Amino acid sequence: MRTDDNSQNTMLTPTQIAQLAEDIGVYKASKKQFYSFLSAIPAGAFIAIAFVFYTTTQTGANGVSWGLLKLVGGIVFSLGVIMVVVCGAELFTSSTMTLVAKASGRISWTQLLRNWCVVYCGNFIGAIFIVLLTWFAGQIMAADGQWGLTILKTAQHKIHHTWVEAFALGIFCNIMVCIAVWMTYAGKTLTDKALIMILPISMFVASGFEHSVANMFMIPMGIMISQFADAEFWQTIGLNSEQFKDLDVYHLVIRNLIPVTLGNILGGGCCVALGQWYINRPH
Repeated sequence: MRTDDNSQNTMLTPTQIAQLAEDIGVYKASKKQFYSFLSAIPAGAFIAIAFVFYTTTQTGANGVSWGLLKLVGGIVFSLGVIMVVVCGAELFTSSTMTLVAKASGRISWTQLLRNWCVVYCGNFIGAIFIVLLTWFAGQIMAADGQWGLTILKTAQHKIHHTWVEAFALGIFCNIMVCIAVWMTYAGKTLTDKALIMILPISMFVASGFEHSVANMFMIPMGIMISQFADAEFWQTIGLNSEQFKDLDVYHLVIRNLIPVTLGNILGGGCCVALGQWYINRPH
């Protein structure tokens, strides 16, 4: 017997997803932003923890195919976004999708921008907390200092994109992140939501796309090592801090976070959220 009861369906339709995305955007922008700030802190920490996991998989893997190594790193990193979604934390990159609530006229620009700023700051605090925790745990000396060296090399690579490259990589990244989150709206079980995110998130990480919140961990972690690691660390890896002196706040903010954040907004908010919402909303 045919039924229109949504409870009998295994997933939401694209039209229902568009409506749900709009409702979620309204909720995020309209609630007390103090709670958005509190939920953004663990989101930043979850993404940072995922990058700790990623770094471990990339360390000491000599002789492994570059593509396969990056694939493994991408798969393990997807844990971070899964934790964000399942725990209801607020992540800036997915919060860019509140643009659909503004496009529908249900929130104001003030509400939208306030939410973005609050979540961005909360994410940064969460990421820096994991930087400090990782530092005081002595994790940089893992694998005879090679773990710390992986951080340094990855962070240094991120600050040497051109501005246009960083912007484009930011667009690419948040297309995949927001496609992943958008597809979770269709699912009705924990398994649905977790599994559907793995490949899109793995794709952006393995391909080296740029995620502003992930970079709030990786580059500050690199700065911390380059500025404060002791002589034992440098002796162990056979390098010196002068080789990483370009890891500083200027390069973090100007050469990475600004272009990457703008790219994330365009990729997730416009290319994915507004596009999917406009096509699939009731007409």
